[in-house]
Amino acid sequence: MSPPCSSYESMHRLGDARRRWASCRSQSSCFAYNTRPSPIVLKTNSAMDGSSSEPKNMDASFSASRSGPYSGSCHPSGTIGVMGASSTSSLRFLERFVCWSTRDGEEAPPFVICNDPLIKKELLSSGTQITSDCNITLGKLMKKRLFLEQSGASCIVMPCQFLHAWHDEISHGCLVPFLHIGDCVVKELKAANLKPVEYGSNVRVGILSITTSTTNLYLDKLESQGFEVVCPDNASMEHTVLPSVNAFRKGDMEGARNLLRVSLQVLLVRAVNTVILASDDLVGILPDDDPLLKKCIDPLDALVREAIICARTL
Repeated sequence: MSPPCSSYESMHRLGDARRRWASCRSQSSCFAYNTRPSPIVLKTNSAMDGSSSEPKNMDASFSASRSGPYSGSCHPSGTIGVMGASSTSSLRFLERFVCWSTRDGEEAPPFVICNDPLIKKELLSSGTQITSDCNITLGKLMKKRLFLEQSGASCIVMPCQFLHAWHDEISHGCLVPFLHIGDCVVKELKAANLKPVEYGSNVRVGILSITTSTTNLYLDKLESQGFEVVCPDNASMEHTVLPSVNAFRKGDMEGARNLLRVSLQVLLVRAVNTVILASDDLVGILPDDDPLLKKCIDPLDALVREAIICARTL
């Protein structure tokens, strides 16, 4: 049997696309997600003067990137392949991808999506060990990746952060660019040219996650680029981070927000420049106007921006 996949291609005019995705945004509001870009990686005039939450230099970066690292791909279609294990994260990715890519009047790049929420459950049940069941699940993901390649995808993304713990295994043998969310975040942090909060120290980046595997996919890449990584200690994980996610899943938004604010403050007092919200659950807890979000990164934002660059380069 073929995997439960659907194909979509943006063939409507800008007005239709905006109306369609505006409807999606209103329907998905119960998830408490939104299309704001992470402020820490947008060191542009618009981010500094507060005149807009949109990155003014996006078009310039896209234009400059047309001769960038994706220009030599053998798939010239500019189609993005989206491989998901969570309907929520896949929707959030596509929502921003269409909204941001049509902002300058261009049509949104075409995309193909293959989403199977059972995959994440199977990987979670196997834990961090590569068991026979885990290998079977990874084999399913590789088949889905091959499906996207054969469907004409010239670049592949995985919106679900959890899957990136197995990025190397899933992307093995891939013939098109397969974006890693950690690489996208580190690239933007380097471009932001951050200065240390404390004189004489390195730039510190906090990682807030609920699994060791997700923490590690950012930790190694950040440290290799000279960033000092700060993570919550065991006490913080036990008393604030994990309880915050549990409260969120139970619908206790006030409790979840209070606990998450404490978790973030504990990292910020350790002189971190910014905190990566390395869990899809953590991203939707705080309200849009919470000042602490100015110190946080939603990794999906970086992945969306890099996917648009990739699509417009090919």
